[in-house]
Amino acid sequence: MIAATRSSEPPTPAFLDFDRVEVATASFLREAVIGFRDYARQTLPNIYPVVANLRPAVAEELEFFVRARGDALWSCELDARDRVLGARLIGDLDPAQRSTFEAVIELGAITAPELAARFGSQGIGPTAWNNRLSALAAKGLLVERKQGKSKSFSPLLETA
Repeated sequence: MIAATRSSEPPTPAFLDFDRVEVATASFLREAVIGFRDYARQTLPNIYPVVANLRPAVAEELEFFVRARGDALWSCELDARDRVLGARLIGDLDPAQRSTFEAVIELGAITAPELAARFGSQGIGPTAWNNRLSALAAKGLLVERKQGKSKSFSPLLETA
C-alpha cells in the first residue's frame, strides 16, 4: 500500500476497501490498517486512510482492536461509484477529543482560537484546543489546513 500511494496536494481520503474480505486478524489490521494510517499521517500529510465496506466479522475485530488501543478511525461504505455512504467513527476517543470532534462535526471548518472564543465558558484556551485538534488530525479524523499563521480543521468525511 505504501508503494502504491502517492502524495496529493489537496487532502484526499485513501479508502482501504474490504469489500470481499470475510476475516482479518488483529495482527493484519494492526499492520495493514493502523500501520498504514500512521505511516500516511506522518509521511503523506494530505492522505487520510479510511476503512470501507467492512464485513461484520472484520468490523467487529477492527472495532475491538482500536478500542483496546484507545484509538479511532473513519469507516464508511462505498457505493458502485465510490461515493461515501454512512461515514462513522469506529473505536474510542477520550472525552476531551470526543467533545472536540463533535464540535468540529457540528461547526465545520474551525480554528483553535475560534473554538476557544465559542466555548469560552469551558475555560479551555487556544493552545489546548489546538492540541486536541492536532491529535485528531494525527489520527486522520480531521483535515488540517494552514490559514496564514494559524490552522483550520474540518471533518474528513460527513457523518451519517
